Amino acid sequence: SEAKDAMNDHNWATAIKYFEKLEARYPFGRYAQQAQLEIAYAHYRDYDAASAVAACDRFIKLHPNHPNVDYAYYLKGVVNFYAEESFLSRISDQDPTERDPRAARESFDAFKELVDRFPNSRYAPDAVARMKYLVNGLASHEVHVARWYMKRGAFVAAANRAAYAVKTYPRAPATEEALAIM
Repeated sequence: SEAKDAMNDHNWATAIKYFEKLEARYPFGRYAQQAQLEIAYAHYRDYDAASAVAACDRFIKLHPNHPNVDYAYYLKGVVNFYAEESFLSRISDQDPTERDPRAARESFDAFKELVDRFPNSRYAPDAVARMKYLVNGLASHEVHVARWYMKRGAFVAAANRAAYAVKTYPRAPATEEALAIM
C-alpha cells in the first residue's frame, strides 16, 4: 500500500524502492508478479527507459504464460516509442525521422510481438495504430537519408536507400518520394 501511495503521489523512485522490497521479501507471494509490472511502469514514468525495458524483458522471461504478459509487451513498446523524445527535441522541433531509428524499430518489434501473440488483447488496437505510425516514420527516415545522399552526389547510395524504403515499407506515404529519388 505504501508503494501504491507513492505511485499516486508520482514519487516514482520511492514506489520502485517499495516494490523491489516487496518482491525481494516475498518472491513467490501473490503480489510479487504485479510488483514486477509496477516496477517497469514506475521506471517508465521516471523517464528511465533502459530500466523500464529491462524490467519488461525480465517479466516476459520469468512469466511467459502470465495473464498480463501482453501488458508487458505493450509497455515495452510504449517505452521505446517515447524513448527518443526529450525536452530539447520538443523545443527544437526536430523531425523525429532525422534521428536514430533504433528505438522506433524496437518499439515496432514489441508491438508486433504483442499483436502476433495476443491478437485479442485489449492493447492490440492501440499497438496496431502505433505500428502504422512507426512504419511511416521508419520509411520517412530512409527517404531522409536518401535525400542526404542526393545532396552529397552519392546517387547510387541514394537509389539503394530509396529502393530499400520501397521494398521494406511498400504502403508508407514516403514511398512516393522514394520512387522519385530512384
